[in-house]
Amino acid sequence: MDQHADEVREQVPCAPTELDYLYNEIDKLYHAYARGCGLSDCAYWMLYDLERAEGSLPLAQLTASWSYSKQTINSAIKTLEQQGLVELTFMEGSRRNKTATLTAAGKAFSLERIVPAIEAEEAAFNELEPAEQRELIRLVRCYTDALDAQIMAARAPERNADPSEGHP
Repeated sequence: MDQHADEVREQVPCAPTELDYLYNEIDKLYHAYARGCGLSDCAYWMLYDLERAEGSLPLAQLTASWSYSKQTINSAIKTLEQQGLVELTFMEGSRRNKTATLTAAGKAFSLERIVPAIEAEEAAFNELEPAEQRELIRLVRCYTDALDAQIMAARAPERNADPSEGHP
């Protein structure tokens, strides 16, 4: 094994807070990019999803894809609709369920603003070796699942508390 690689590995901070900082750094990159496009973070991700889906998705699928509240997503979609980038239509045979579709202006905007970000993301990911890509995804999934379980366990006493005890 390469001694320099081992030394570099030992210098990498190994704490959950380092992951927090990295995730925050990634969020900042996407936030700045979205703002540069004149979009909220949520609106950016809605256009991202629509672009990935070749221009059209049921609203229910858009709300399930992201950690935003349904209200935040609906607000972002409404804004995109007002800007003429997205059109909402009822799904065939439904009076409740809607589909969001990129308009011609939305497709042009996406081609100019969203597609380059997707390509940059793919190029950055492809700088990793295939085994590193798989390992990164596997480890982040393991960490996310473990964190979810730990946070749920930490919240359990809160859910089971007697409301008459009067918590601060």
